[in-house]
Amino acid sequence: MSRTLKIYVGLLILLFLGIIAVEFSTPPPINWQKTFKETHKIPYGTFVFYNELHTLFPDSKTQDIKVTPYEYFDDYYSWEDSSYLTTGNYILIDEYPNLDNSSAQELLDFASHGNDIFISANYFPIRLQDSLKFETENAFDFKGKAELYFSNPSLKNDSISIEKGLSNIYFSSVDTLYTTVLGQQKFADSTHVNFIKVNWGSGRVFLHLQPIVFTNYHLLKKSNAKYAAGVMSYLNDDTIYFDSRNKTTKDLGDSPMRFVLSQPALRYAWYLALITIVLFMIFNAKRRQRVVKVIEPLKNTTVDFTKTIGNLYYETKDHNNLIEKKIKYFLEYIRRVYYLDTQTLDEKFIKNLAQKANKEQTDIKKLINQIVYLRSKADCNEADLLRLNTAIEDFYTQ
Repeated sequence: MSRTLKIYVGLLILLFLGIIAVEFSTPPPINWQKTFKETHKIPYGTFVFYNELHTLFPDSKTQDIKVTPYEYFDDYYSWEDSSYLTTGNYILIDEYPNLDNSSAQELLDFASHGNDIFISANYFPIRLQDSLKFETENAFDFKGKAELYFSNPSLKNDSISIEKGLSNIYFSSVDTLYTTVLGQQKFADSTHVNFIKVNWGSGRVFLHLQPIVFTNYHLLKKSNAKYAAGVMSYLNDDTIYFDSRNKTTKDLGDSPMRFVLSQPALRYAWYLALITIVLFMIFNAKRRQRVVKVIEPLKNTTVDFTKTIGNLYYETKDHNNLIEKKIKYFLEYIRRVYYLDTQTLDEKFIKNLAQKANKEQTDIKKLINQIVYLRSKADCNEADLLRLNTAIEDFYTQ
């Protein structure tokens, strides 16, 4: 290698090392993405707010919700007494919350049992808007800076002024009968409602339109944290159900395989089945199978036998025996399909059967009362048999 070539190679190495040194010495650019994730320390994450919840609610524990609200709270619902097995405050902070109508309805049900729902967002699902009777619009006189303040005079000193990351959404219409205005936002000379409380059943739903105030950037700037604390002061000091932005099933969308993919055992079984099918197709694509002779299946004579036995009992007028067998078959069907204990046919049994069979409780009660009566009757006639048969058939078909 000549001396000149060595000099060129050395210069290239020095240049390459210089580029690496500059890259490592340059501070990384600030990520201004609005993630609202409680694990993000970037300006528009909610790491600070999430970790200060224990200060805002010192007597409460925080529970992360990493599935949809419907999947989470439905597990706490008791169908026996129509109540929830837990209480607390649900908190969701996101610019565009991924709330489906099922989850929105579940939150309304949770609130109606005496709990608080707090959502700070720019957009809300249609189910919430229709149920709580409110509408939102865009303020076209948005100037990029706003003053946020409360309607409560005792929170007057908690007002703040911010200008980065604001939205121009406001509440244009609310149901004044059940809704209380808790806060406003002022852009230039225009003032609009941005914080409301809606009484729902025994609980409350709080809706807020500036989720940006709960991000790291604004909470750590000046004394803006006092506004977030003022907003949270309306909630009860109870368990905090924080809707995590790091959901385990968030990327699954509305896929029909959502539940299967959300369960590790089912997910691995599904992948294993797919791999097995692919391998089978690869190794058996060229294999041919000889023609298999078609063998007619044996005729099922169970139905004919049942009809014969039924006609035998009917023709011999042995109504008591036939009624007893129909009752036994019907109760066995209830145990097998609805998993109910049929030893005691009381009011609790009637209520549970009506709920599981999705039928009117009065109709179920008539049928059960008829069964109890015929069991206690010493001598049943043909009319009793026909009425019982009609009632049971109506249960199966209607």
